[in-house]
Amino acid sequence: MIRFIFSFFGAIFTFVTLGIAMAALTVGGVIWMYARDLPSHESLAQYKPPTISRIYSGKGQLIDEFAKERRLFTPADEIPDLVKEAFISAEDKNFYVHHGYDLRGIAAAVFDAVRTRGQDVRGASTITQQVMKNFLLSGDRKAERKIKEIILASRLEESLSKDQILELYLNEIFLGQNSYGVAAAAQTYFNKTLSELEPSEAAMLASMPKAPSDFHPVRNKERLKQRRDYVLREMKENGYITDEVYEHEVAEPIRSVQNGDFESFRTAVPPRNYFTDEIRRQLSQDFGEGEFFTGGFTVRATIDEEMQVIGEHALQRALEKYDRGRGIWHGTYTTLPAEKLTDESTWRAALAETEVPRDIDLDGRWRPAVVLKVGNSDARIGIEGVEETAEGHWIRAEDVTWARKRQADGTLSKKATTAGDLLDVGDVVLVRAITKDADGTFVRWSLRQPSEVQGGFMAMDVNTGRVIAMQGGFSYQDSVFNRATQAQRQPGSSFKPFVYAAALDSGYSPATIVVDAPIEINTPSGLWRPRNSSNKYYGPTPLRTGIEQSRNLMTIRLAQEVGMDVVAGYAERFGVYDHMGTFLANSLGSEETTLYKMVAAYAMFANGGERVEPTLVDRIQDRYGRTIYRHDKRTCTDCDQLGLPQGEAPRIVSNRNRVMDAITAYQLTSMMKGVVERGTASGVVNLPVPTAGKTGTTNDARDVWFIGFTSNIVAGCYIGFDRPRPLGHGAYGSSLCGPVFQEFMTEAVKKYGGGPFNVPPGGHFIKIDRYTGSRLPDDASGPYVQAEYFRDGWEPIFGLAYDGGFAMGSNLPLMDEVRESGRQVTTSTGESVIVGPKADFGTVSSGGLY
Repeated sequence: MIRFIFSFFGAIFTFVTLGIAMAALTVGGVIWMYARDLPSHESLAQYKPPTISRIYSGKGQLIDEFAKERRLFTPADEIPDLVKEAFISAEDKNFYVHHGYDLRGIAAAVFDAVRTRGQDVRGASTITQQVMKNFLLSGDRKAERKIKEIILASRLEESLSKDQILELYLNEIFLGQNSYGVAAAAQTYFNKTLSELEPSEAAMLASMPKAPSDFHPVRNKERLKQRRDYVLREMKENGYITDEVYEHEVAEPIRSVQNGDFESFRTAVPPRNYFTDEIRRQLSQDFGEGEFFTGGFTVRATIDEEMQVIGEHALQRALEKYDRGRGIWHGTYTTLPAEKLTDESTWRAALAETEVPRDIDLDGRWRPAVVLKVGNSDARIGIEGVEETAEGHWIRAEDVTWARKRQADGTLSKKATTAGDLLDVGDVVLVRAITKDADGTFVRWSLRQPSEVQGGFMAMDVNTGRVIAMQGGFSYQDSVFNRATQAQRQPGSSFKPFVYAAALDSGYSPATIVVDAPIEINTPSGLWRPRNSSNKYYGPTPLRTGIEQSRNLMTIRLAQEVGMDVVAGYAERFGVYDHMGTFLANSLGSEETTLYKMVAAYAMFANGGERVEPTLVDRIQDRYGRTIYRHDKRTCTDCDQLGLPQGEAPRIVSNRNRVMDAITAYQLTSMMKGVVERGTASGVVNLPVPTAGKTGTTNDARDVWFIGFTSNIVAGCYIGFDRPRPLGHGAYGSSLCGPVFQEFMTEAVKKYGGGPFNVPPGGHFIKIDRYTGSRLPDDASGPYVQAEYFRDGWEPIFGLAYDGGFAMGSNLPLMDEVRESGRQVTTSTGESVIVGPKADFGTVSSGGLY
C-alpha cells in the first residue's frame, strides 16, 4: 500500500516535472524563435526624436515653426514628478517594480478576456512595452507582436534606467492635436510649460494615450472628464496626491485652449508669411525636407520684423490701388449654400471653415464676411469675429460704385450703383472698417478683395546680403507662391545696367557717345525694328543720358559694340542668370529671371563691386545647440582688443571676391543716381540720402520693375499678372513700383540711415556736358554740368560716337531736329561760355523690350 502511494505520488511528480520541463522548453523555444530576428534595442540609447524646427527673428522672437510631428523634447530630469506620476498611475502603476513586463497585469487581462468572451480585450502593456511598440514594432494586436514586445522590454530594462525609459515614453507618445510628447501637449492644450501644470491638467494629459481622438476636450468632454477623474483617483491611491488635493482637482471642470479657456500659444506667433516659408523651402533643399522638419533646428532669421510689415503694406497698397483702379469686382470666389445661413451659429461655423485670406492688415484688418441679405441698395453682412447688432452690419451702396462685376461669360456688367449689382446672398467677401482719421470713430464697412494683379518685393543689406524684408504677393494665405524668389519674369530695362557695366569695364566712359537712331535686324522670325518707349530717336547721346532716359536703341548698339558674349558673362557673374542667351533682345531684359537674383545683383553695384550672397538666415543651430551654419564669414580683427579707443569701431575685414572693378561700380552708381534725380524715376523717388536705381517696363507693360539702393540698403519690386498680360495704359516701373520703393525706403532711411556713395581711389573727376558728352572747364557750373569719374591713366576721348555697326533703317527718321545751336553755362569765376547743342530728352520713358 505504501509502495503504491509512493508510486502514485512519484508518477504525479514525474508528470509535473516533465510538464514543467516541456513548458520551459516550449517557452524557451518560442522565445528563441521570436528573438532571432528582433530589431536591436540598443539604438534607443541614442534616441533622437523628430522635433520642431523653429525660426526666430534677430531679436529672439519666435516667428514660425515647422514639424511633421510637433514635439518639444524634454529630458527626464526636467519633467516634473507630477507629470511622471500621472502617466505611471494611468498606464503602469508598477513601473518602478517590474522588469519590463507585468505578469499580474497580463493574467488580469487574460481573465477579463475569457470572462467576457472576448468583448473586453484590454491591453496589459507596461510603459516599457509601449516604448518597444512605438519605436521598434508595429501596432497590430497579435500574440506574435506581444511576445516580441515582452522580449524586447526585458532587454531594454537591462540596458536603460527607469528614468531613461520614461523619458523615451513621455517624449514619443502621441497625445492628439499633432502634439507628440508631454511638453508639446501641455503647450497645445493649456499654453503652459510642464512645471506650470495643475494635477487635474497633468491627469488630463495622462488620459490621452489610450485614444486621443476619443478624448477630445470639446467633442468628448464628459468622457474625457471620466477618464481624468479615474487617473486622479489612481494618483491618490498610489500616494502621489493627498485626499484634499484629489477632492479639489476632481471638482475642476475640463479646461483647455480648444474650449476657449486659455489663449492659444499660436496667438504669440505671427501668421506664416512669405519670408519664413522661403526659409523652409531653401533649408529643405539644403538639408533635405525630412531633416528640416524633424531635426529640431534653431534658425536665426535675418528678418527685420518692423521693416517686413512696412514692405508688406507698401506692396499691398500698390497692388490694391491698381486693382481698384481697374474697377473689376471678382471677390473671393467663395460662396456659402443657403442651408448654411439659417441662423447665426450655423453661418459663423461655416464661415470659419472657408479658405479665404485672414492675414491682410492694410489700413486696418480685413475680415471675412458673408452676405446675409441683399436689399434695394445695401447688403447686410455677417462678419467673422464681430458681434451682431440689432441694426446689423451693412455694405452701403456708396461703397460699390467703383466696380463692375465680371459675369460668368467673362464680360463686364455696368458700373454698380447698388450693393446687389456686385453681391449675392451667400457670397463670402472681405471687409474693412472705415474710420475717421481724427479720432478713429467707426464710419462704415468697406468692401475689399484680394488683388488679381500680383508682384514681389525684397530688401537687403548691400554689404552682408542679409534680407530684411520679403513679400511674395498680395497675401500669403491667398497664394503661397513666392513671386520674389520663384516667379521667372522679364526684367526689361532694369537689366540695362549690366550692359552698361560691361561697357564701362571695356573702356567706355559715362561721357562716351552712342548713336540713338533706328535699327533694323533680320531674325529667323522676321525683321525686328526695336524702338524707344517714346517712339522717337535722339541722335548721338552720352551713355549717362542713355541709362537715365532708358534708351533702348542705345543699349542695343552698345551691346553690339561690347559683344553679347561679354554682356552675358557679366550677367552670369552677377548671378542674374546661370546661362544667358547671347541674343541682342536679351540686352533689353527679355530673358526671364527672379526679383531675388536682380536685387542681389544690384547690391554689388552699391557695395563697390564685391560679391554678396543673399541670405534669409544668419545662423542655424542643431538640436544640441551647435552652430552648423553661419552666413557672415568676415573676420573682426579688433573685436578681441580690450583697449579699443572710445568711439572707434572695430575693423571688419571682408574676404569676399570682387565681381567688378570698384571704379566701374562707382561710375555706374553715379549714372543710376541720375535715373532717380532727373531720369525715369524722378518725381517718384525722393529720399533724403543719395539714391540710385533703375526702372524697368517690359513689352506692352506685362511686367514693371524698380530696383534702387542707398549706400547700405537695396530694395526691388516687380508687379505683373501671374499669367503675363498687359497692365494697361500708364503702367510703368516708375508709376507702379516706384511708390513701393519710396514708401519702404523712407522708413528704412530713418532706421538705417545712409550717406554718400564711396568714391574709390584710382580716379579723378572731369566735368562734362551730360547731354553732349563734351568736356567742360574744371570751374564750370550750371544745370547741364556733370562731374564724371575717370580712371587715372586712361585719357578719355571726347566726341567719338559709336553706332554698334548697324546700318540705319531705310526710310526711318534719324532723329528729331535739334533746334538749339548751343547754350550758355556759367563758370565758377562768373564767366559765361557756350557749349554745344543737347540731345532732346523726348518723352520721359521707362524703357522696355522694344
